[in-house]
Amino acid sequence: IPASAKGLVVAIGNFDGVHRGHQAILAQTRAKARELGCKAGVLTFEPHAREFFRPDRPMFRLTSAARKLELFAAAGMDAAIVLGFEKALAELTARAFAVDWLVAKLAVEHVVIGFHFFFGKGREGTPDTLKALGQELGFGVTIVSPEGTREEVFSSTRIRELLAEGHVRDAADMLGHWWRVSGKVVGGNKIGTGMGFPTANIQLPKGVQLHHGIYGVRVHHKSDTYKGAAYLGTRPTLDNGLPVLEVFLFDFDKDIYGDTIDIDFIAFLREDAKFRSMEALMAQMEQDCEAARVAVAAVDRE
Repeated sequence: IPASAKGLVVAIGNFDGVHRGHQAILAQTRAKARELGCKAGVLTFEPHAREFFRPDRPMFRLTSAARKLELFAAAGMDAAIVLGFEKALAELTARAFAVDWLVAKLAVEHVVIGFHFFFGKGREGTPDTLKALGQELGFGVTIVSPEGTREEVFSSTRIRELLAEGHVRDAADMLGHWWRVSGKVVGGNKIGTGMGFPTANIQLPKGVQLHHGIYGVRVHHKSDTYKGAAYLGTRPTLDNGLPVLEVFLFDFDKDIYGDTIDIDFIAFLREDAKFRSMEALMAQMEQDCEAARVAVAAVDRE
């Protein structure tokens, strides 16, 4: 562990989504670091504990490991420590985790956690447990209260539910940023190209449960950003096969096979549907693209 990752004020958690509740924890971490005259960091875990304990049930991850690190940096964190969540770590008691990792390895100055933080074997450690351990072992602990609106608390679980219902704007309001999928452009069957809509096909990460349909999107490729329309579904008019994500970028004619693109989901436009003919499908696609242009442009003007 490098010296730069020791003696931090550190936020601890899984932080899937790095949503507005998580951002409140990170903000308090930065504030405490300034107060104590040290650097601010994050201690997180990969894979997510749920993925470790239930490997046969793919989890709907809101953010990949790489995306989390980007968002931590954007939130002003000076360092990120990623612990591999494996058998040895899972079997540590709450006390052993505090002694071995927080004190011996990281020499933390202060720890910031959410109100629902649990740690140690069998989730035996609670926020109060950590506070008591901190008093004994010589580090401070801040417990951050829930953040949210009058209606509901910001939570990764609720954001997953919103995305599964197609409510990408509501999900973005909770996240504090657009929900994003990143992936490598893979070859398709060229049906879209033959219809005048060449698409970038992306293989979705396992576990993603975004609602099927048409979306207005913003696509990032290298240093450029484009508006576009995305389709997620089983293509019932064609083959009704496995779900595919196909993105049509407006005003774009480059060959990007093999490149990685980032797709921000801006607006849900309509449900997936089966059409009586290819001509009817093509006519609808024209309407979908115009609706996507309008929807994304409207957000750009906000």
